[in-house]
Amino acid sequence: MPMNESTRRLAKLLQRDNRYKFDAYMFVFEALNFAHERLGLGSEQPADEDEPADRTRRTAETERRPPERHLTGQQLCEAIRLYALEQYGYMAKCVLNSWGVHNTGDFGEIVFNLIEIKQMKKTRQDRREDFDDVFDFDEGLVRSFRITHPTENA
Repeated sequence: MPMNESTRRLAKLLQRDNRYKFDAYMFVFEALNFAHERLGLGSEQPADEDEPADRTRRTAETERRPPERHLTGQQLCEAIRLYALEQYGYMAKCVLNSWGVHNTGDFGEIVFNLIEIKQMKKTRQDRREDFDDVFDFDEGLVRSFRITHPTENA
């Protein structure tokens, strides 16, 4: 199966920085989609990275593209927490740890690695530190976990 450019970039990143497993990167993409689609998070705004210096110049492609929906580091961490609990339940912390993710700062490292290889974008206000200490893994992934009956969510 041939690799597309995104997969090539991620493969090179994993060779250069092996702190996190491939699954951790995919999980962050899935959690971002979860944040947009299920939680309705993300304000519409243009990204600052790689924008032309002349902002008045528009191409047909940029005119057709929908506005990008941006999350803050804190919003993405909360979406990741909720998505991890939904996907893995009480084992969420264990699964994330097995991928090399031990705290919310690790999500910042993953996101900024993805920004570096142009698989995510950031605004001028975004900082790697925005992901630090957003929640404690024991509290946010273990102690806050609740088993609910399906009719309780209806």
